[in-house]
Amino acid sequence: MPSAMEGSEGGEEGEILRYEETEDNSVSPTDLSELLKEGTKESHDRAENTQFVKDFLKGRIKKELFKLATVALYFTYSALEEEMDRNKDNPVFAPLYFPVELHRREALVKDLKYFYGEDWKEKIQCSEATQHYVDRIHHVGQHEPELLVAHAYTRYMGDLSGGQVLKKVAQRALKLPSTEEGIQFYVFDNVSNAQQFKQLYRARMNALDLDKNTKERIVEEANRAFRFNMQVFDELDKIGRSLTEEAQDGGFPVHDGKGDIRKCPYYADKLAGKVGPGCPYHAAVALAKQPLVQLLLATCVAVVAGAAAWYLL
Repeated sequence: MPSAMEGSEGGEEGEILRYEETEDNSVSPTDLSELLKEGTKESHDRAENTQFVKDFLKGRIKKELFKLATVALYFTYSALEEEMDRNKDNPVFAPLYFPVELHRREALVKDLKYFYGEDWKEKIQCSEATQHYVDRIHHVGQHEPELLVAHAYTRYMGDLSGGQVLKKVAQRALKLPSTEEGIQFYVFDNVSNAQQFKQLYRARMNALDLDKNTKERIVEEANRAFRFNMQVFDELDKIGRSLTEEAQDGGFPVHDGKGDIRKCPYYADKLAGKVGPGCPYHAAVALAKQPLVQLLLATCVAVVAGAAAWYLL
């Protein structure tokens, strides 16, 4: 559920999210969109470098973990959209109210039905980290609605940007249907051009009648939203460590998830845009873990042991 990550660049081992945005000469450094872009860069970087996000971008996402992430998103967006509905006529938020184009709750319900069945409500619960996030959203919506823009910006702009990268990764890694069941969250049927819509959204943000202090509070709240997201990522990562390893996409991972992946020269070549084979060490380790290969190796060992015993006799 990474958020507000702009742009993407694909790679065989993983997807790389970038933050560069199309330059708009009409914006001012004091515009809210620019203040948020500059003021959340460090949070962007930290969120992108959480273990959960790094594994996700490399296609190392277990289905059970993806389901739990979808549950977390459901509770988060249910709270966010409830508060947006509450403040749809409030001038501090009304210009950013796009329920038809942006709201995600109904899409998440479809995803949860796909993963858990018709009785999905009875099978899910809000996690501790997600509950903290939800509580903050409700507090903001009811007591400090001028800060609601920070949570909307952090979530929806990310969903329209880096979220589209995650959609492709999840669909490929989890072998989800091409008809997009299970990833409806990432499908914005009523946004025909994401880039143009994001420009419209930023223009609406910049037109809000806000003083300098309020803008600074919004940037601070956006960074807080990122921290809530990172806490959810860390919670998911801890859960993921206890789940049984699943084969992803029928292939072998090029990295075992330990140490610095950039130290593998083959991976470095890929990042540099070179075409070449996968890292032979990690490929060999992954190959050795396959049941059929293990059976063949065991048979060979037995034959060698038998021959040695016969020779010694």
